[in-house]
Amino acid sequence: MPLLEVENLHTYYDNIQALRGVSLMVEKGEIVTLIGANGAGKTTTLRTICGLLRPREGHVKLEGEDLAKYKSHEIVYKGIAMVPEGRGVFARMTVTENLEMGAFSRNGKEEIKRNMERVFSLFPRLRERRTQLAGTMSGGEQQMLATGRALMASPNVLLMDEPSMGLAPVLVELIFDTIAQINKEGVTILLVEQNALMALAVAHRGYVLQTGEIVLKDTAENLRKNPTVQKAYLGME
Repeated sequence: MPLLEVENLHTYYDNIQALRGVSLMVEKGEIVTLIGANGAGKTTTLRTICGLLRPREGHVKLEGEDLAKYKSHEIVYKGIAMVPEGRGVFARMTVTENLEMGAFSRNGKEEIKRNMERVFSLFPRLRERRTQLAGTMSGGEQQMLATGRALMASPNVLLMDEPSMGLAPVLVELIFDTIAQINKEGVTILLVEQNALMALAVAHRGYVLQTGEIVLKDTAENLRKNPTVQKAYLGME
């Protein structure tokens, strides 16, 4: 049984259909990437999985359990956390306060303390800036904070939406190294990323989304070698 299974999602914005029968699965321990052009439906897929959008048809299942009856904050309790596109940090709160907000689904003080130490180990810069207001941090630091905030929920599945957006190349490499490290520590990841080359380098498998439909799925290695993917998403002729 897959850890996360998405079946035949049809999601709309008012009367505009954004997803047309999207199905995918993520096995425990995997990094799976979802690539596609702007407007393909990548973010909509993640927002539907975490309950921010409700599909008109289809199901999202976590360890076989249909999540339709749960609200978005309850889905965090079930084990899915999201790093949103654009980071979405609480600008007027400190780094520590942002991280504490991510731990709302955890009860034990010791667990929260352990999780915060884990985040600081992954991102030493956050430890240095733990009393700094999030809104005064650089884009790269805010991305670290958004990722750390999601990890404070001890997720089984981490959804990541465009983590490299707007970052300098050296920070992009750092973020993807960290994604690999998070995965090695046991967190399953569904990654949406426009930098398809980096995404396929770190992922185990991938799906290609085009105008709301999955048009291709394969191992990350095979997708990197696929001529259509190379031309459309990897900048190769």
